[in-house]
Amino acid sequence: MSEKALRDLNTILGTERKNEDSSKACLTKPSVDNADENIEERQKKKTPSSLVSPAVNGNMTVTVNSGAEVVNAEVEYIESENLNDLEDIDTCLKTLLAGLDSKDWVLVCDTLNNVRRLSIFHKEAMLDMLGDVITSIAKSLKSPRSAVCKTAIMTSADIFSTYNDLIIDSLDPLLVQLLLKASQDKRFVCEAAEKALISMTTWISPISLLPKLQPYLKNKNPRIRAKASMCFSRSVPRLGAEGIKTYGIDKLIQVAASQLSDQLPESREAARALLLELQNVYEKFHDLMASAVDEHTVNEHTIDEHTINDDTVNEHTANDHTANEHPEMSSWESFCQSKLSPLSAQAVLRVTSIAREGLVS
Repeated sequence: MSEKALRDLNTILGTERKNEDSSKACLTKPSVDNADENIEERQKKKTPSSLVSPAVNGNMTVTVNSGAEVVNAEVEYIESENLNDLEDIDTCLKTLLAGLDSKDWVLVCDTLNNVRRLSIFHKEAMLDMLGDVITSIAKSLKSPRSAVCKTAIMTSADIFSTYNDLIIDSLDPLLVQLLLKASQDKRFVCEAAEKALISMTTWISPISLLPKLQPYLKNKNPRIRAKASMCFSRSVPRLGAEGIKTYGIDKLIQVAASQLSDQLPESREAARALLLELQNVYEKFHDLMASAVDEHTVNEHTIDEHTINDDTVNEHTANDHTANEHPEMSSWESFCQSKLSPLSAQAVLRVTSIAREGLVS
């Protein structure tokens, strides 16, 4: 091959190598750019629209990502004794219902806390709209947001402690939701609901509350039945001995007996506590009535030494008089057997006798 032909061949090969390198460079560069874009997209996907940090000191910090702007919203769970008074009561009252029904959940929480402040510091100011306020609180209790739900629960507790029996006609929607929330697995919501139920049984009179609770003792949900039983058992002693007698000890013993065979131990334990209370009240009145009858008998039957000298006959006469004029006076065992089915009476007597034996020993 001539020298000229060899130079031409080398020139052609060199040109092909340059073209090949150039092609490789063009193919490689876009793949790097795409990789950078994919990394950015993955990072964006990893950044959620809202992040919730763990609750610290009863507060929950929520990071809300709205487009390019990131906003931190801290929901405070303020105890009642730490709430401060409102600065502008009139404005607060005008915007109260709108704030409770807002779609902005942070605003709803703030408004619920304002309801608490109004109930504590300005009880009369909210009386005219109390029914509507309670309806909105019940709506917030159903919220899927735990922050809204818990704040509504705390608001319910303050409403109970402030307005007492004034809310009895509006109680039902609050009661059913609180029984549900107290039955949940979310601990911090459950504990708040338990406190609210205790507030309810503490501040609402039992004569008004017991009829409201009674239907829930037969609820299909065993957890709701258990919470209702506990509330019922806590509320009855507040009637006092006279109140229990007036309400009807026979009605109460039938309620307690029905809960002894319930599915959950909380219901059964509440029933036991109630039965012991009823037994104590019954026996207290039994003793008082017996003493009163004995005294009346002694005063009515003046002993004539010329006609009655036998003390045994005198005692027998007094006992017959007591039994004949007061047939309702009987032992706890007889009372249970007269008011309950044989199986229920047996279960009640077993519970109360075991408890009594434990106290004696």
